[in-house]
Amino acid sequence: MATIDIIKEVLSDNLDIEPETVTIESTFDSLGIDSLDMVELICDLEEKCDVDFGEPEGLATVGDLVNYIESL
Repeated sequence: MATIDIIKEVLSDNLDIEPETVTIESTFDSLGIDSLDMVELICDLEEKCDVDFGEPEGLATVGDLVNYIESL
């Protein structure tokens, strides 16, 4: 499964965000994701992708997150 699809699935399951509204260019602000939601998202993605994010910074868009995960 592509990283973007995993992110869409987690956003849909946990934050009730429609997958079709999520694109590479989507900002977390535009999706209504606040800092607490972001912490939950990262925890869920760590578990689902079996990676350790550490302390990611500068993630403003879904594309930033995809690139970060794929660089791990």
